[in-house]
Amino acid sequence: MKKRIILFATIIITLGGITHAQILKKFKDKVKEKAAQKTDQKIDEAAQKTVDAPEKMIKKDGNTTVAGGTTKTTIVKPASANTIGGTSDSIPAASPAVFKTYANFDFVPGDTVIFEDDFRNDMDGEFPSHWELEGGQGVLNKIGGITALLITDGNAGWVSPLMKKKNYLGNEWTLEFDSYQTPGAYPIKIYLQDIGKNDLGKIIVGAHDVTVSGQTSEGDTKDLLGAYPLEMDGENYYNKWHHVSIAYKNKQIKVYVDQLRALAFPNTNIVPARFGMGGIGDQNSPLIFNNVRLASGGKMNMLGKKFTDSKIITHGINFDFLKATLRPESMGTLNMIFGVMKDNPDVKFEVGGHTSKNGQGSPSANLVLSQQRSEAVMKQLIAMGVAASRLKAKGYGETKPIADNASMDGQAQNRRVEFVKF
Repeated sequence: MKKRIILFATIIITLGGITHAQILKKFKDKVKEKAAQKTDQKIDEAAQKTVDAPEKMIKKDGNTTVAGGTTKTTIVKPASANTIGGTSDSIPAASPAVFKTYANFDFVPGDTVIFEDDFRNDMDGEFPSHWELEGGQGVLNKIGGITALLITDGNAGWVSPLMKKKNYLGNEWTLEFDSYQTPGAYPIKIYLQDIGKNDLGKIIVGAHDVTVSGQTSEGDTKDLLGAYPLEMDGENYYNKWHHVSIAYKNKQIKVYVDQLRALAFPNTNIVPARFGMGGIGDQNSPLIFNNVRLASGGKMNMLGKKFTDSKIITHGINFDFLKATLRPESMGTLNMIFGVMKDNPDVKFEVGGHTSKNGQGSPSANLVLSQQRSEAVMKQLIAMGVAASRLKAKGYGETKPIADNASMDGQAQNRRVEFVKF
């Protein structure tokens, strides 16, 4: 029997017949269970052991090869709530992050954040102020305590970010967001468009697989599909938050769901100017997503090369809201830093934590938090095999902005971790 989300006029949400109170109780019970089973020390030990472990994957048909010719580790259990946005702001996690399965995650966000929205500054029950409603209906609501945008009507209902330029994607960019799907809901779609809002291609992220639509040299539509491993497919996917990461570079598209690289499309033959998000949604089975983050640029190609720069600025190391707890999607950036230090054994880094100034904390509190976060990053790198003598931690709080704190994208740019040679 299909489970559905029913939205009543009183904003009471029932997920597959389960109330919010029951969902939260389930999350709390899971937290207690995990806390009883594993200490932080064991989590760190597990993370280190997986760094050099062979990559394995079990497909539904028993094969071990992912679409695109790559192999990835299977998902033991995805994080229940993922966050985006560097070293300061994010939304509260619904349950503990699962770190060890991300040991081979290689997604690194773009260098410059050009749009970010977690809906924290908007009113529940309203439409978000930094988006344009392109079709259907949308409303902000809470799912398990997390504010999300729900597409509640339309075939297709969809939204797009309010941007100053019509052509803002360029030839190299990354897009991240968190999504939540119930058994009765359709998959979420990312529309890749020209400046006239005409669709050039689509990225469809569902509970069983990912599909990317491109074009042949003759202009015909071509679809590639990447199926999930058994540990993630269907019932194991539903009613959980999942982190989606998309990398575009010179017509190539890679799509990650949690730590899995689900699909690589080598040549889509499209150069999109903008994007939209949505699909088929209704009151009973809305499309649900939050924490959208768009950045220009892509993964730094420094592995295997002599590192001569003075520092590396990263925006892909994420933490729980107002805490120094690393989120698992940080492992893409951490794996990249680990690779740089492995290839350059003489390099030593100060790990500098930086926050934005946006009213979430006092300057002194942000200074303390940034110090704790830089120490958490250093601890994780040491657990991965970096000698402690090659690292030191320093928190700078909001004292060294690199962008204007008056805008959301400026705040996102200021939330960062810097690795400075010493």
